[in-house]
Amino acid sequence: MAVLELQHIAKRFGSVAAVDDVTFEVSKGEIVALLGPSGCGKTTTLRMIAGFEQPDDGRIFIGGADMAQRQPYERNVGLVFQDYALFPHMSVAQNIAFGMKNRGVPRGEIASRIRTVLEQVQLAGMEDRRPSALSGGQQQRVALARALVTRPDVMLLDEPLSNLDARLRLQLRREIRSILSSFDCTSIIVTHDQEEAMGLADRIVLMNKGRIEQIDTPTGLYQRPRTLFAADFIGHANWIGGTLARTSGNAATVTTALGDVAVRLAKDAPAAGAVTLCIRPERLGIANGDCQDGEIRVTGTVETVDPVGPDVRIWCRLADGTLVQSLEKNVGRTLPPPGSAITLRFGIDDCVVLPAGGMT
Repeated sequence: MAVLELQHIAKRFGSVAAVDDVTFEVSKGEIVALLGPSGCGKTTTLRMIAGFEQPDDGRIFIGGADMAQRQPYERNVGLVFQDYALFPHMSVAQNIAFGMKNRGVPRGEIASRIRTVLEQVQLAGMEDRRPSALSGGQQQRVALARALVTRPDVMLLDEPLSNLDARLRLQLRREIRSILSSFDCTSIIVTHDQEEAMGLADRIVLMNKGRIEQIDTPTGLYQRPRTLFAADFIGHANWIGGTLARTSGNAATVTTALGDVAVRLAKDAPAAGAVTLCIRPERLGIANGDCQDGEIRVTGTVETVDPVGPDVRIWCRLADGTLVQSLEKNVGRTLPPPGSAITLRFGIDDCVVLPAGGMT
């Protein structure tokens, strides 16, 4: 049975539907990220799970119990905020003990739990320090320990890494995932950062304008997006418009301004008609040698070559005017300079066929 279940949740503020018919489940020990742009409804969804907002429609279950009309203190959830929300006048140990005291945990057990959790979050020996004496990463681990030590059914983390610099975010991202996994803790993480979601979560609930766009694993969402919005929001993508005609089975041809492109269709691909091909930059490589079976080649002119650390992003204008990008490894080899002619290649399995239309 799912530890957390949302059934057709909706929340309106005046005439604005902040959350519209959201349904998903989270299993024991699973880490799920609510991902999407600002205003997509992810934080409102988190607040309804926590009990800070009541849904206008739908039902929320935690541990099989209906949360209708239950106040936040009546729900066994742990909360970690982006600003840590630590009490500055309390020590680390006092901050961690606060939630346990409110829940009536015996004094002797409180001390034991504090020692254990400090070891698990790698803060042993810091129990007497004040938050002002800790780094941002250490403060976030205290906030995490304070929530975990109450043994919640569900952990809720709202943009937990947004106040940290890029290098510390990467380090703490690994630590948070390891800590949550070691506690076997069912967790919801709200973020607008795609890399954070993909690095932390077992599954991602991608939201857009209050609705769920796609629910999938990080790999599935990146490699098999189901909409233009999903493909564009996760990573980078090249777009080529055309008309789809099925041939046999899952094989099809897309007629484009660059010629016919053979594709292999997913189960939920469009049946026929106007479509958009999504090709990830790392799948659009510089052609070398003879053309291989199932390989499509396009020609164009290099406009920009951008080194981005371990990779080089090559922007190329194709013959029909389409601007595409190819991602090559920055391994010291000579790459075509701006203004030079170039031939790019991609394979039959490198295209995702999506319905045509604008991104919303």
